[in-house]
Amino acid sequence: MADIEWHLKGRNFSHCNCAYGCPCQFNALPTHGNCKAVLGIMVDEGRHGDTKLDGLNFAGVFAWPGPIHEGHGEAVPIVDERASPAQREAILRIMSGQDTEPGATFFQVYGSMLEKVHDPVFAKIDLDIDVNARTARFIVQGVVEARGEPIVNPVTKEPHRARFDMPNGFEFTLAEVGRGWAKTMGPIKLNFVDSHAHFAMLNITGTGVIR
Repeated sequence: MADIEWHLKGRNFSHCNCAYGCPCQFNALPTHGNCKAVLGIMVDEGRHGDTKLDGLNFAGVFAWPGPIHEGHGEAVPIVDERASPAQREAILRIMSGQDTEPGATFFQVYGSMLEKVHDPVFAKIDLDIDVNARTARFIVQGVVEARGEPIVNPVTKEPHRARFDMPNGFEFTLAEVGRGWAKTMGPIKLNFVDSHAHFAMLNITGTGVIR
């Protein structure tokens, strides 16, 4: 682990190509044999060393040809255009898993499984996440358009609620499960229709999730 300490508190919207529930959360293989995902994070409070990150957003588009743990993935990092040069560097270091103990966070694990990282995008990130309502809006013009919604009971048509409780997870302690739609442009082109999404409060450092 590097000497720089960091801490993020905020909200996370993760949306992938798996069926509702995402087998990866249970150490099973992904629904379609590969993993493709979009991720958006709203930082309510954050810092990387002496660099404050409060109020910024960052995101990413990811694709692995097989399960994540087999590697050979690619990613497009996306950083809030409002970020200063120091904040941009801090966010990219966090996203890439630097200044993090091996295996301690999903940033470090996913980063270590990438074969290619495309040039970062610095742009306006239109992102809104309501964890309890299981809703999200995630738009970066020319890069990604995504939204999250609750799962709907096919019989009653009422919103269905399910959660992940992860006592030893490297991303969150508790997440609400929903569904999403996404279309991406650029070097990684994805198109998800009514597939898995989850919504979580983040409280994470370079040594892992704070519980």
